[in-house]
Amino acid sequence: MFHGEHPPVKARILALVNQKGGVGKTTTAVNLGASLATLEKRVLVVDLDPQANTTSGLGLPKRSDGTTSYELLRGEAPAPHATAFPNLFLVPSSRDLVGAEIELVGEPEREFRLARALSPHRGEFDYILVDCPPSLGLLTVNALCAADAVLIPIQCEYYALEGVSDLLDTIGRVREGLNPGLGIEGVLLTMYDERTNLSRQVAADIRGHFGSTVYDTLIPRSVRLAEAPSFGKPILAYDVKSRGSEAYLKLAGEVLSR
Repeated sequence: MFHGEHPPVKARILALVNQKGGVGKTTTAVNLGASLATLEKRVLVVDLDPQANTTSGLGLPKRSDGTTSYELLRGEAPAPHATAFPNLFLVPSSRDLVGAEIELVGEPEREFRLARALSPHRGEFDYILVDCPPSLGLLTVNALCAADAVLIPIQCEYYALEGVSDLLDTIGRVREGLNPGLGIEGVLLTMYDERTNLSRQVAADIRGHFGSTVYDTLIPRSVRLAEAPSFGKPILAYDVKSRGSEAYLKLAGEVLSR
């Protein structure tokens, strides 16, 4: 357990979900987490994707030492790892997560493993961000059962809305049968290129579809944002003056204001 100087709070748990890959879930988990931490919120990021890109993006190695999100799902209680970024902590991924869906299939209340595991940590953090794999399988369902709300990144490209109805159906089913309090925190437009008609048209379509749920902040297509993970750093630590850095700080402000 962490003992900070702040009185206990109840963390808001946000699941970052989209079953399509390459839409900016991991980029958002890393950089929204770091931006909220910069604004003096205590943040825990849980890497629930076996690819472990959030783990490496925050500068930690892939682990298999009993301190990963795999152990969380197995009912153990690993202590979160401190990152190089103040106020930002991580439960890293493990390649063992690949087998977790199969292992949990026959377990009682298998959808609630993550919710139970995160419960003791809710008093230690302001926000817990769960980065989900690009699927709607049992790992993602665990995140939806643990979360207060869902943050949906959608890239500004062709077929952006493809599959979103499946995602909304899954959220609806989880809300009906497993987590009635689950809300949609917001829809985030990513990889926006202001120079193209396509990006502008897709952004307009998504705003037409989701209305005020869509954040005002647009995450730009950015070389610096793409480079930062290879250095194991959030964009704020890699290039604080970049457009990507400004965008994620603005998004953090929006998340706080909601």
